Amino acid sequence: MNSDQLEGKWKQVKGEFKQKYGNLTDDDVTYSEGKFDEMMGRLQEKTGKRREELEREIENW
Repeated sequence: MNSDQLEGKWKQVKGEFKQKYGNLTDDDVTYSEGKFDEMMGRLQEKTGKRREELEREIENW
């Protein structure tokens, strides 16, 4: 999965959350994106793997 595909999937998830929880704001979603990026950075640091490798693993889960 490349970054465009991951971004597309994330947008789908954001849309579903916004539909289900109408009071969810873009600020809330941006915060969540930041936390995901932080988690990916920590995983890269701990495992020594590239982000693309980690994204593939996450996709396979």
